[in-house]
Amino acid sequence: MSSSDIFIGETIGTAILILLGGGVCAAVTLKSSKARGAGWLAITFGWGFAVLTAVYTTTALSGAHLNPAVTVGIAVKDGEWGHVPVYFAGQILGAMIGAALVWVAYYGQFRAHLTDPEIVGDLADEPIEGPHDGTPKQPAGPVLGIFSTGPEIRVVWQNLATEVIGTLVLVLAVLTQGLNDSGKGLGVIGGLITALVVVAIGLSLGGPTGYAINPARDLGPRIVHALLPLPNKGGSDWGYAWIPVVGPLAGGALAAGIYSLAFA
Repeated sequence: MSSSDIFIGETIGTAILILLGGGVCAAVTLKSSKARGAGWLAITFGWGFAVLTAVYTTTALSGAHLNPAVTVGIAVKDGEWGHVPVYFAGQILGAMIGAALVWVAYYGQFRAHLTDPEIVGDLADEPIEGPHDGTPKQPAGPVLGIFSTGPEIRVVWQNLATEVIGTLVLVLAVLTQGLNDSGKGLGVIGGLITALVVVAIGLSLGGPTGYAINPARDLGPRIVHALLPLPNKGGSDWGYAWIPVVGPLAGGALAAGIYSLAFA
């Protein structure tokens, strides 16, 4: 695979991933959406199908990593780091494009939601707590959960551990079940397996933090949330933003270590 193929594939694939994954979050969350209130099952299966669609669309171009943690896991396994920056760049750019497209698709719903006095008033008045000490922080935006993840209970070590554990499961499944014949990306059956694993992680481990398990999935859309001209959007919770980046990267590297010790 050439660097241009990798960059294009990861940009397109991650944009599709975030468009469909963020889209289901918008559908469930926003006022005047026909799917509003559909719940956690809709979100977890929506993200799983988003992974499936994105992988099958772009695996021939880039191997469809679509996740810096997967890229790190494969690089640690193989000891090959030359294309890692290209993967990262495509993934972050694609995630930002996908998040912006969610805003376009739900433009009217975003405006209706963020100008509703009951919704904005109730949510904007709720402070984010510090590391389980009750310290008031910047309020989370009422639509931030459409773009990025956040914990239900803010305990830094637990939130970090949850992201490490969830990503470890994902990347270990990719390394043992999901790679194509070259071992550089996801194969056809591997894409289906990976999508089902993402659903399983969401159902089983998604409750504490919203299961980012993908640094690009969280960071790219969080940047877009900060930049978009959304009325009454509130803060982007940058104090938490490092956890869904560091946790998944650590989980991906740990999964590769376990793979090398137990399976290689």
